[in-house]
Amino acid sequence: MTSSRSNGLSRRAFLSGGVKGALSLTGAAAFGTAGLSAISQLAHAQNHPDVPDRYYIFCYFDGAWDILLGLDPRDPRRFNNGNLRTTRIQPGYEQLLSGDGQLRITRQGQIFGPHIGGLRDLIDDGTVSVVRGMSMDTLTHEVGRRRFLTGKPPAGLQARGSNASVWLASKLGQSQTIPNLSLQVEGYNADQPSFASPLRVNTVADLLRALRPQEPLLGWRTAGQVGDHQRAAADCAPARASKFWQSAEQGRVKANEMVNADLDSMFDFAARNAQMETLRGRYGFANVNTDPEVQAAFAAQAIMGGVSRCVSIRVASGLDTHFDDWQRDQGPRQERGFNAVSRLIEDLRSTQYGRTGRTWLDHTTIVGFSEFSRTAMLNGNTGRDHSLTNACFIAGGGIQGGRILGASSDVGMSPQKFDLNTGRVSQDGEIVRPEHILQTLFDEVGIGDAPDLRVTGIAALNR
Repeated sequence: MTSSRSNGLSRRAFLSGGVKGALSLTGAAAFGTAGLSAISQLAHAQNHPDVPDRYYIFCYFDGAWDILLGLDPRDPRRFNNGNLRTTRIQPGYEQLLSGDGQLRITRQGQIFGPHIGGLRDLIDDGTVSVVRGMSMDTLTHEVGRRRFLTGKPPAGLQARGSNASVWLASKLGQSQTIPNLSLQVEGYNADQPSFASPLRVNTVADLLRALRPQEPLLGWRTAGQVGDHQRAAADCAPARASKFWQSAEQGRVKANEMVNADLDSMFDFAARNAQMETLRGRYGFANVNTDPEVQAAFAAQAIMGGVSRCVSIRVASGLDTHFDDWQRDQGPRQERGFNAVSRLIEDLRSTQYGRTGRTWLDHTTIVGFSEFSRTAMLNGNTGRDHSLTNACFIAGGGIQGGRILGASSDVGMSPQKFDLNTGRVSQDGEIVRPEHILQTLFDEVGIGDAPDLRVTGIAALNR
C-alpha cells in the first residue's frame, strides 16, 4: 500500500462522496459560503471552439474609490476654492497628507490623478482604457457592488442574476479544474450550471486547504473500492432521479480531481524555492496575506497555470473615507491597488501564451471597478461621501487600449451621455452603466443577450 497523491485517496476526498459528503463540504471553511455549488462541475458542459480563447480577471476596489485621485481628475488651477459655487468640484489635492499632490500627464496630454500609480504608463502605452462618466444609480455599497458584478440593479440589497464571471465561466470554463475562482469577492449564480459558480476563498491558505490531501490517506486498493461504491450508488435509479444526489456526485468527482491534481504547489507562496522567490519579487510581497500584491499574484497563477477561466480579486479595501482618513489613506490605498494590477498586467504581457507568438495578456481581459465613487466636494469632516458617478478601467484581450471614453461633467462631475461607437460625449448617446461594460464582454464570446442586461455593448472598446 502507498499513500502517494497519484494512487491514494485522502480522507477529504472520501468525505466528499455522496450526500453526506456534500453536506459536510458546504460548511468547510476552505469553500466559504459557496458550498457544494462552488465545486460542482457539470459534465455536460459544451466546448465552444468558435469563440475567442478568453480569460478574465475582475479587480475590485472595495469601499468606493475617489476618481478625482486617479481615473477622472480635475486641474486645480481651474477647479479651485475660488469658483466652487460654479463648478461644485473640489479636487483638494493640496490637503493630501501623502504623495506630491501633482497630476500625472500622459504623452498624449491625458491627465490622471496624483495616485494613479503605474496604471498611467499602461494607459500611455496603449494597454489600458478608461471609461469615465458612468452612473451607478445608487449610493449604497452593496447595491453598487452587486450591480457591477451582475450587470443588474439588485432588488433592495438582494442580487439579481448571476455574476458576469459565472456567465463567462459557463461559456468557456468547462475544461478548467476551477472554472471560476474568487478571493474575497461575492459570487452569485442564479441561472447557470453549478460548475460555473465561483469557488470563494477568503485567503490563499483557504485555497491550499481545499487543494491539499489531508492525512491519513487511503491506499489505492481501498480508494478504488470506495470510489466504485460511490459511483454505483450515484448510478442507481433513485439517485439518477435526484438532482441533489447527482449534484453531490458531481461535487465528489470534482473535489477528487482538485485534490489529486497537484495544484497546491502553484499557490504555496511561502515556499522556499526559486519559482516562488521569483514570484514574490515580481509582485513585491514577503508575507502571504490578503494584500493587493498577493491577490494579483494569486490571479496570475490561477489564470496562467490553467487552473481557472475567471478570477475575481479584491485589490484595495478601506476606501470608504468620510472623514480625515481621506487625506491620509484614500490615495495610497488606491495607488497600491493600481500598482498591483499594473504588475499583474506586466506579468501577463511578458509571458508567452503557448507557442502562438502571443502573450497571456492577449487572451486575458482585466476589468477594474468599484461600487461608485466619492463626492466631488469635500464634506465638513475633510472627507468625501458617496457619489452616483463612477469610472472603470479595462485592458487585455479583445480590448482597444489607450482610450479615454466618455466624461463626467465639469459641474459637479455628473455622468454624461456618450456615443457607444466613438466614445465621445454626445447628447444622442447613452448614460453608461456597469451593464454596458459586461455586455461588451458577453458580445465578444457569443453570450449576447442571454443575461438580459437590456443594453448594447460599447463598440468603442472593441479591438
